[in-house]
Amino acid sequence: MARALAGSASARRFADLLRKQRDAQSLTGHIRLLAQPAYQRLLAAEPFFRRAIPVLCVVFIATLATYRALTLSYEHEETDQRARDDLTMIATTLAARLGAEEADLPEQGFRTALQAALADSLPPRATSDARRILVADKDGSIVATAPLRSDLEGRPLSDLLGVGQPLTVFGARAGVLTIAADTEDEAYATVHHLDGRLGMVALLQSKDMLFAEWRASVSANVTLFVGTASVMLILIYAFFAQATRAEQADQIYAATRARIDLALNRGRCGLFDWDLSRGRIFWSASLYEMLGMPPRDDILGFSEISALTHPDDIDLYTLAESLLETGESTVDKQFRMRHANGEWVWLRARAQVQSEPGISEPHLIGICIDVTEQKQLAEQSRTADLRLRDAIETISEAFVLWDTENRMVMCNSNYQTLHNLPNASIKAGTPYAQVMSSARQTVVSASPTIGSDGSDPSSSYEAHLADGRWLQISERRTKDGGFVSVGTDITALKRHEEKLMESERRLMATVADLRQSRQKLETQAQQLVELAEKYSEEKTKAEEANQAKSEFLANISHELRTPLNAIIGFSEIMDQGMFGPLGSEKYREYCTDIHDSGRYLLNVINDILDMSKIEAGRLELKCEEMDFGAVVGDVSRIISSAADEKNISVTTETAENLMLNGDRRAMKQVLLNLLANAVKFTPDGGAVKLTAKHDATGDTAQIVVDITDTGIGIKQSDIVRLAKPFVQVENQFTKTHKGSGLGLAIAQSLIKLHGGSMTIRSTVGKGTCVTVTLPVTRPAAVEPTGITATA
Repeated sequence: MARALAGSASARRFADLLRKQRDAQSLTGHIRLLAQPAYQRLLAAEPFFRRAIPVLCVVFIATLATYRALTLSYEHEETDQRARDDLTMIATTLAARLGAEEADLPEQGFRTALQAALADSLPPRATSDARRILVADKDGSIVATAPLRSDLEGRPLSDLLGVGQPLTVFGARAGVLTIAADTEDEAYATVHHLDGRLGMVALLQSKDMLFAEWRASVSANVTLFVGTASVMLILIYAFFAQATRAEQADQIYAATRARIDLALNRGRCGLFDWDLSRGRIFWSASLYEMLGMPPRDDILGFSEISALTHPDDIDLYTLAESLLETGESTVDKQFRMRHANGEWVWLRARAQVQSEPGISEPHLIGICIDVTEQKQLAEQSRTADLRLRDAIETISEAFVLWDTENRMVMCNSNYQTLHNLPNASIKAGTPYAQVMSSARQTVVSASPTIGSDGSDPSSSYEAHLADGRWLQISERRTKDGGFVSVGTDITALKRHEEKLMESERRLMATVADLRQSRQKLETQAQQLVELAEKYSEEKTKAEEANQAKSEFLANISHELRTPLNAIIGFSEIMDQGMFGPLGSEKYREYCTDIHDSGRYLLNVINDILDMSKIEAGRLELKCEEMDFGAVVGDVSRIISSAADEKNISVTTETAENLMLNGDRRAMKQVLLNLLANAVKFTPDGGAVKLTAKHDATGDTAQIVVDITDTGIGIKQSDIVRLAKPFVQVENQFTKTHKGSGLGLAIAQSLIKLHGGSMTIRSTVGKGTCVTVTLPVTRPAAVEPTGITATA
């Protein structure tokens, strides 16, 4: 009864605490140990203390040393100044008194009387602190001393003060000086001159005796300072030792906590400590990580935790109230908490209520395990089971699954319908024998059934049912030792099999016909072989004829060049009137026509001769290292006159250091033919551009030349045949221009001989771009490549 009342009181106190949100309560128990370690409270101030305490101690020691040094210095100066003042005052007093009494001193016994007068004239404590008083006559000899020193009488005063001492010359005006003559240590001295028979009075005081008390004070202060500094250093060492020890303890704590957190992280679980009376909760870092939250070394409030839990799974307030009222000590619950990304995470909390000795407030201490994967796997398993059942149900075959003890696991409705089984016989766990005994569909013939001893894990057989249907039954053993049986209705296949047998007989007859047809085909194949041989012979004859044609063209072109040269030469002589005027301008016009026609015919013959040499394989290239840019410049100058006549701009862009190994004349002919075609088929006012550059994208270094014009363009179907000898594309523009049709063919052949390639891209009405690719070094074995056309 008393415990129930105490639990109710604790529950009411817990409810009041939640309503008032009094978070300022002090921490107790394990929460304080986990959230606030001993060194943690000094963590914020410890770096400042580590820097400030040594500095403050050094400043204190330096200040103390400076103060005592200054005090001792002031005492030294004060002692020194007091000694000087005393010497001056005593000397002044003695000089005045001895001067007053000197006249009264008798001649007889002068020294004795002077000694007595000196003793009577001494002020109090005049001879203390080791002061010596010396009275000298006019000759500088000592005649009286105080205290009495008979060994000094008669000696010159200069023996004590030193020769050439300014004290003996200037007297009182010299003040108090430091001397070292006839003494073991330094001493202060002052001299005052007297009148009459006395010459001077001198006072000496040893520095060693004067500063003996000051040195004792210095020793005492040094001893005190060393002791104080030692104590301060010991305190600093103690502080650092204690701080280091606390830091090591905290590091041990941090390492231990890190290991625990690592183990918890690997295990996907976290620790918590819930102060049920105050509603404050401590979480380990692993618990924060499971929820995707940044770890905090702080205590969480009840409201923060409640906001994260799913309201349908758990009510923390009800749980705490129940634990306090009923006295239950263990908790094992599964619930969802919101992840930082907004998703829900399933946790399983296992904890126990514990009260610490001497503390009445109970704590719920335990762990939370992430069971999201288990929940997802269970859900996936349920979903997979439902999907499997739906899939089995939707298939057209009869399906049944048996376990290792030949008991039914599942089957579909087709299996039940096939064997006409009642619902009670298809429950999971029903033995195979009972299922078969309940079957109402008779099997006329079948292979061995389930349970037969066989080494083959899978088998297939046909079953003939009493109603005339046929089944193809396939059985396969599962990994756990069970069997999967699938029955397919093959009645239609069996009926088709009979038809196939009839078709087979028909096929046999067809095969016989095919044998006869094959014999005919073999005869035709033999005929085709003979035709192929004849074709090969005719092709060889055609090639020989083509070779003869090329040789004939070469020979006839050579024969035609001689008369043409004469025609061209004589027409030039007649046109220039070298041997006199022709008489009529019409003759000059005829001479010009003869000269132009001869030139044109000579160019055609040269092209035919070059083409014939190329086709006959007699064209030899004279390869050399040349500057391709210079070749481009020469060609552009040659073609510029023809371009100027049509007001066509010809521009060239060549990269630097374009070196090429090839035939210079062949390269000029290639570029000249391509540029001439570009100028020829470009209308007036158009533009032609030539660019040459390096291309290092391939395996070998190459030079790429692009010749672009704004001419009439070429149809796609005409591009390939343009490169054939004597071929021209007929259109309204080309009909007005003469030509042999060998320019592109010669250019392409020369490019092939250099191991290069030529590509033509053209658009009708917009222009043409011819791209020539040449290897920097001509290969030894040239494999000519064909022309490529691109629209």
